Amino acid sequence: MLSKVVYFSRKHENLMNGKTVELSEGNTQVIAKKIGDEVHCDIVELSPLEKYPKRYPEMVEVAEKERQNQDRPSFHKVPEEVENERILFLGFPNWCGGMPMIVANFLETYEMTDKIIYPFCTHEGSAFGNSLFELKKLCPQTRIMTGLAVHGSKVHKADKAVKNWLIQYEKMEEQYHGKK
Repeated sequence: MLSKVVYFSRKHENLMNGKTVELSEGNTQVIAKKIGDEVHCDIVELSPLEKYPKRYPEMVEVAEKERQNQDRPSFHKVPEEVENERILFLGFPNWCGGMPMIVANFLETYEMTDKIIYPFCTHEGSAFGNSLFELKKLCPQTRIMTGLAVHGSKVHKADKAVKNWLIQYEKMEEQYHGKK
């Protein structure tokens, strides 16, 4: 089956275990790479046209404002084949209790009807928050599979969690290819 990992992530200052730390690579990006390696598919980053602030407090202000205003931040164009993929592994951090508005813009921009989405998120204690409800509302004609929520401070130790989560994908692959 055709699949891609599409994710939004943010490096720089982040909150981890109650402390602000500097990240050279965003937590969601770490998980996206693990998934891409496991299922042998390309990963595609949703990259905002206007960069988010590097400092954590300012970034939170921007995220809260986007959510309050229901803004849809623009992103750099993703490869055309993303729209042709049957399966998307969709990753994002939990921001302000839900998915970042740039992800909502992606879902509204590209045709999601009849796709299968495996959502994954990184968080600091609130798991998906309202993200799965938002995802189902934005993509009513899409099959949403069980998601994977990974605590941000544990992304580098999440190999087993990712592999266990991907069992559902492997089973679907076997059914699709007629294997038992």
